[in-house]
Amino acid sequence: MRTFQVRAGDGLPGGGLVTPAERPVPSPSAGEVLVRVKASSLNARDLLIAAGRYSVEVPPGRIPLSDGSGVVEAVGDGVSRFRVGDRVVSTFHPTWLYGRFPAWGELHGTQRDGWLTEYIALDEQSLVAAPDHLSFEEAATLPCAALTAWSAVSGVGPGDALLVQGSGGVSVFALQFARLAGARVVATTSSGEKARRLTALGASDVVNYLSTPEWGARVRALTDGGADRVVEIGGAGTLSQSIDAVAYGGQIALVGNLASGSGMDITRFFRRAATLRSISVGSRSDFERMNKVIARHRLRPVIDRVFPFDEAPEAFSHFEKGSRVGKVVISH
Repeated sequence: MRTFQVRAGDGLPGGGLVTPAERPVPSPSAGEVLVRVKASSLNARDLLIAAGRYSVEVPPGRIPLSDGSGVVEAVGDGVSRFRVGDRVVSTFHPTWLYGRFPAWGELHGTQRDGWLTEYIALDEQSLVAAPDHLSFEEAATLPCAALTAWSAVSGVGPGDALLVQGSGGVSVFALQFARLAGARVVATTSSGEKARRLTALGASDVVNYLSTPEWGARVRALTDGGADRVVEIGGAGTLSQSIDAVAYGGQIALVGNLASGSGMDITRFFRRAATLRSISVGSRSDFERMNKVIARHRLRPVIDRVFPFDEAPEAFSHFEKGSRVGKVVISH
């Protein structure tokens, strides 16, 4: 089967850190299913993995990508959750089925081979059914970005104000989920075109963080006292402004650490009487609940661009440029 894998080195993925390879088609063991992969999608961690800058050591030859969708091609002994022909989607945490976050286990793309391949064999417990109304490309966007956004906006409802940062997958999904819940959404971005796209998706106000570097105060003014929930993508580089933006007694949902910076002012944060909560994507049970809402409302993920399988390195390069609105997907 055709696949792509990472190798050691420096530079950008488009320069050759994701390279094609051939491997035998795996056979499903007891309790496993063989999935013919139809689509996969990229997340920020995948760029770091491919570039050799991830926080966990990834061996050369690892197949990347945690997120994918496909069709069950064969089943091993004892499989009961799925049958041949079922449409399925990966889970980000293969062993977190329900309940509280247990710990960081083995993940696809780091400790386990990922979804940038034609076939993958894996435990039936680490899959969920794909929503019927979604294409494989749309379904492949859900495991990390959508579920992270779902967890980050949990509890947000009518009358609340949500702040999202940028136009990447998590932020766009958070915008969509918050609007479904009846909340107001304010977004930050860096261009007029992205601002227009975010407004079309339901953002009531968009603040350009390049022309308004003190955007926290601007958000606080727009929301008449601050955002009840902030979906924090930048981490150390943006947390200071998020503290300015959050309402008294509000919550900052920390989902990323993509921007360099000096971190947070503890005194200022303390004065907000706010909560800082880290988000670790979600469990399989959370995923299934989210999919029910997606199906009920016929919500469709926002896809920036779809690349054919042979152009997977170009997909990584496009993702690295940061000009996207929504998800970058690879069609298999």
